[in-house]
Amino acid sequence: MYLADGRPAPSPSVSPGGRRDGRGRRVRAAVPSTVLVLGAVSLITDISSEMVTAVLPLYLVAELGLSPLGFGVLDGVYNGVSALVRLVGGRLSDGGGGRGHKAVAAVGYGLSALCKPLLLMVHTLPLIGAVLAVDRTGKGLRTAPRDAMISLAAEPAARGRAFGVHRAMDTAGALCGPLVAFVLLRAAAEGYDAVFTVSFCVAVLGVVVLLLFVPGRALPAAEDTAGRGPAGPRTPVRALLRRPQVRRLTACAVLLGLTTVSDSFLYLALQRRLDLPAGWLPLLPLGTAAAYLSLAVPMGALADRIGRRRLFLAGHLVLLGAYGLLLAPFGGGAGLVCGVLLLHGAFYAATDGVLAAATADAVPEDARGSGLAVVQTGQTAARFVCSLAFGAAWTAWGDHTAVLAAAVGLALAAALSARLLRPAAPAPAPNSPSEHTP
Repeated sequence: MYLADGRPAPSPSVSPGGRRDGRGRRVRAAVPSTVLVLGAVSLITDISSEMVTAVLPLYLVAELGLSPLGFGVLDGVYNGVSALVRLVGGRLSDGGGGRGHKAVAAVGYGLSALCKPLLLMVHTLPLIGAVLAVDRTGKGLRTAPRDAMISLAAEPAARGRAFGVHRAMDTAGALCGPLVAFVLLRAAAEGYDAVFTVSFCVAVLGVVVLLLFVPGRALPAAEDTAGRGPAGPRTPVRALLRRPQVRRLTACAVLLGLTTVSDSFLYLALQRRLDLPAGWLPLLPLGTAAAYLSLAVPMGALADRIGRRRLFLAGHLVLLGAYGLLLAPFGGGAGLVCGVLLLHGAFYAATDGVLAAATADAVPEDARGSGLAVVQTGQTAARFVCSLAFGAAWTAWGDHTAVLAAAVGLALAAALSARLLRPAAPAPAPNSPSEHTP
């Protein structure tokens, strides 16, 4: 395993098209050890994080007696803080000649690890919210520097494969976490205490692997001239929003985000509808994840064929179908669970990466990151408001009425978004002859 901070001089066999042998044939480069180690760190950390995420809704509502409104506040904080500090993590990590990437990532992983045992010590809404905010701050801080280390470790021609390997390992951890939580809840007398304690130990292991095996200085694996040259002037948010396509995409992301019920609330509603045992709740995210993983690539190809904006809207109609199954007076059992989770995973496959791709089409290269941040921050803020509103509706009128209100709102938002994203009709050419002219 390569652990040194330096790197050898570039080999003459490395060309802009990738590594080639003596006969000029392209040779597939091995995945750098740094990428594999960072993948292992993400796998370990996601096992820890998803253990907590899987049991958190039931722990807060059933064990601590938190109202749905209180849980809505916490769920919004949990999902919103990470996006708000991601840009900060990227800016901080770029200092120090490449050494800041590992340092900032380590701080982020460490913050998240420290929050796991604190959940056992706090029992009021403000304190729980503070712990979750710190946990999400850690995630936001580590994401950009981790990805920067991956991009620097891999050869430019093999970066896509390197990120694919890392994301596959990350997803494996996300799938294992709920399974571990499920086993602990069924096997341990104090199930929640066992989940949080084991989660903390696993998170600490991830930090140790990062500190010991990831090089302290991120240097390019090969010459990369694409990113050289003076940086252009930063495009302010106002200038980006003056672009009609960016403004419309942001408006649609906000409208649809205002009616997108969070995963935790959807799982709670499904658990209440079927009166599932509490120990089965951690398994529900696995169904969504499995559907998402199996449909992500086909949905991406479909977006390229029929249009990314069109598929983004269609994905929200799929989510509307999941709401409809929850509201349907008929059906139940395994069929309802599979149907809701399949539609939920298909919704993510049709929207998660598709929105980013649609935004990239509308933003110039020198402002790509800022444009993505504008649209994603608008979506995140809207989903935070949705968590508050859905929690309040659940508290006041019950889960069935809250889901019904979300479904009606989503249908209206989809109709408005379809109008906003409709391509403008081309202006008629001057002095063009009428079709009725003989």
